[in-house]
Amino acid sequence: MFSENIYINTNFESKIDSSDISTDSSAPQKKSEFQKNCCKFSKILLTSLIIYFLLLTILFASALITLFTKYSQLLEEKTVMKELNYTELECTKWHSLLEDKVWSCCPKNWKPFGFNCYFTSSDSASWSESEQKCSSVGAHLVVIHSKEEQDFIPRTLDTAAAYFIGLRDEGHRQWRWVDRTPYNESATFWHKGEASSDNELCVILHHWYNRWGWSDASCSNKQKSVCQVKKMYL
Repeated sequence: MFSENIYINTNFESKIDSSDISTDSSAPQKKSEFQKNCCKFSKILLTSLIIYFLLLTILFASALITLFTKYSQLLEEKTVMKELNYTELECTKWHSLLEDKVWSCCPKNWKPFGFNCYFTSSDSASWSESEQKCSSVGAHLVVIHSKEEQDFIPRTLDTAAAYFIGLRDEGHRQWRWVDRTPYNESATFWHKGEASSDNELCVILHHWYNRWGWSDASCSNKQKSVCQVKKMYL
């Protein structure tokens, strides 16, 4: 009986020792794999963070550029609005058969004539820029269809300046008004010898040889201009 006990104890101790050795040898390997995984994860995380911050920087820069562009446009529009002063109306009694419409109105500082209002721009710009300024307040460059209108508009103009009107050549001397109304050759007011150049596609109103009339001019030239808008009835 004594010998059996010794054998059992010895065998038990042998198993414990064997188990301990096996456990100790695998630990460094597992630890090494864990470190490698941690290192890979850290690199991926760092790369992701760098890409994320780069995207944020690009988005932020784009937003700043957009805001700056919008702000510049707003300042330009406010300048135009300030010049044209479209926020106030000047109205006169209108004798109308319509009982609910008793006032005819133009924006403040605009000149009324017939069914329209007219404004003379104080600064110089190209034809396209001039038309854009007019259209920004719901108007367009002046359109002239009668001698009465042609005689009225120059009353407040500077005889030393030239003014773009809403007429231009769309090719092969096909003149067209900006409001798409028909161009009537019998109701035109060209100076003698005008239009004179196939390369001058826009039209100016200016004082020449003691009379106001039209001449063709380069669209890129910087000229003053006259805007026109329909009267409002209240």
